[in-house]
Amino acid sequence: ATWCGPCREMIPHVSALNTQFKDKGVTFIGMAIAERNPAGVEAFVKKKGAKMNYRVAVDAPAPNNTLKGWMTAVGQSEIPWSFVVDRDGKVAWIGEPGSLEPILQQVVDGTYDIKKQPEIAARRAEFLTRLEKADAAKDGDTYIAIADEMIAFDPYSSGALGLAKFKALFRIKKDYPAAYGLAKKLFENELKNTPDALSQMAGKIVEAEGVFNRDLDLALRMALRADALTSSQNVAVLEVLARAYFEKGQIDKAVETQTAAVGHGGNDADLVETLKKYKAGK
Repeated sequence: ATWCGPCREMIPHVSALNTQFKDKGVTFIGMAIAERNPAGVEAFVKKKGAKMNYRVAVDAPAPNNTLKGWMTAVGQSEIPWSFVVDRDGKVAWIGEPGSLEPILQQVVDGTYDIKKQPEIAARRAEFLTRLEKADAAKDGDTYIAIADEMIAFDPYSSGALGLAKFKALFRIKKDYPAAYGLAKKLFENELKNTPDALSQMAGKIVEAEGVFNRDLDLALRMALRADALTSSQNVAVLEVLARAYFEKGQIDKAVETQTAAVGHGGNDADLVETLKKYKAGK
């Protein structure tokens, strides 16, 4: 729904996944099922421009068959929520959109075993509950230990959980050397072809407050890779790349890249304001 904060936060992530998988037979559909003003969805999507590069449909107001046939049918009421339909037309997976990438990769590769999913889902829910408790307690060591345990159980989650471990090192433990070492490993291996994750790590390095030793070279390399993977079309990636250039003192490059972000972002006010900052920095 356009009024849903978590839904809006997921838009760049889903756009990046769409860019990553659009040539692999995957179709993304953002279905608005809880709109208070259904007529306003089209304007919302147009304003997002390239920030929202996937199909969007509306099923509202009542009787809202999508809500009943998909969400209510599986006992789910919170949004955003994702369903993966496989090549046989079966619902292969249900869960939060932030966990989509490894599932989609398995479905595309033909390695996804739908019969094992109930057991995997139950164990994953258990792990996630423990992770949330460790995060709430700001216990970085326990968080990372649980993530490693989960990766051992489900190796396909190594990329997503590797990203989570990086964030824990960066945000909870503030162990920046260890965070950069892990980011470099993920960049060269599990996440080398995952632009959204690369952009997230680069963004943390260049944007997080209170960081006293930023590895700007690593951030720039990851942002450049993410930009190449998205053919310089993803606004969120362009924003991070421009910031990396700016922090590196490459002002001309920062202005050029942020200008591209403004163009793809439909002259979004925040993007324009940042561009003014970079021009002033020159």
